[in-house]
This record gives sequence, structure tokens and C-alpha cells, in this order.
Amino acid sequence: MLRPQAVLFDCDGVLADSEALHNRIIAEEVSALGWSMDAAEAERRFIGLSWRNIVPLVEARLGTGSVPSDFVEGVIARVLRALHEQVVPVPGALDAVRAIVAAGIPVAVASNSSRLELTTKLQGLGLTELFRGRTFSYDDVAAPKPAPDMYRAAAASCGADPARCVVVEDSVTGSRAGVAAGCRVLGFAHASNPATLAAVGAEPFHDMRDLPGLLGLAEVAA
Repeated sequence: MLRPQAVLFDCDGVLADSEALHNRIIAEEVSALGWSMDAAEAERRFIGLSWRNIVPLVEARLGTGSVPSDFVEGVIARVLRALHEQVVPVPGALDAVRAIVAAGIPVAVASNSSRLELTTKLQGLGLTELFRGRTFSYDDVAAPKPAPDMYRAAAASCGADPARCVVVEDSVTGSRAGVAAGCRVLGFAHASNPATLAAVGAEPFHDMRDLPGLLGLAEVAA
């Protein structure tokens, strides 16, 4: 197994255990517009999508103009209030990131959340310095995931060839972005069906503690 030139992480569901928070808030906000759903349905329909990409789906269901112009800003404000109280790491994720950095491999993070959300999550996780100068949100690229823009930018920030990078994702949307960027994609199958991740070109795995070994860094993990 070739040692990767860089490892490019998604954030929600990979580093921060924030998917349940996101799903609850977006379900409540969309329900208030007239499309009744719970957190489980919000996850099924919207996992991996940016807030902005959710808006057309809601308007397709409820009609043009059904989503207020400040809808996304309101959702972000609610998420930020919750994140300022606590950011919970995905079990094993922080140790995995530190093991990769200790092995001398650059890391970057690419998230379909807003820049302010991403900054808040990294601060809460204590990862700001490890990712400094190599953080990308949907505010930083022309097109969010599943477009490859974000992962190509993340690879470039590490001085790496995308073909020699590994992307760590947990959603079909993000996995498609990593594959489209030309990266090897490891699909963390804690919320998505492993077969669904594999169908779009990701290699499913189930425990973040296994990540260093999957990168050929078993001796570091040990």
C-alpha cells in the first residue's frame, strides 16, 4: 500500500459527531415551512448536502418561494448556538488524526458546512492548529460536494497530487466528491449503508481506530 501524500477529512460524522444535531435542527426548520419530517427522514434525504443545496429540494416539494431568503442563515445560527455549548468528537477520530500527523503526513478538512460552522467545530475539537491553512467549507469553492472542487483545493493546500491522497468520508455525496477529485476514498460506514458507499467507489470501514492501519500506518497506530 502506497503511503498517502495527504489525508483529507470530511468533518461532520467523521471528526465531529454532529450529524444528529444537524438532522434535528434541519428537520424542525423544514417542518416549520410545511414539510413535516423527523430527524431520521432529514438524514435520509439530506445527508452530506450543504444547507444551500437543501433549499432547492424543499422548494421542489413546497413550491417556488416557499423558503425564506434568510432560511440558511437561520439554520446556521441555530447550529452555532448548539456547537458553542459542546462539540462531541467521533470516537477514535482525534487519535487517528494525531497518529497521521505524527507520521509526517499532511491533513486537511473539507466540509459542506459554512466556514463559521467548520471553524467552530474544529475549535471545539481542539484541531484548529492541526488543520490551520488547510480548511475548506462551501464558502471557499465554486461548487460544494458532490463536485470535486473542495477536495482538489484541499489536496493543493497540502502540496499533494489528488491521486496520491486519501479522502475520509461518511456520506455518498462526499464520497462522490472524493472519487471525482481522483482520490482514494475510505467510507466511514457508521450512518450510511456500506454497500451504498462502495457503490460510488468508496472503501467502507467501521471504526475510526482502524484508520491509521488502512493508511499503511499500523506501526504508528500500535
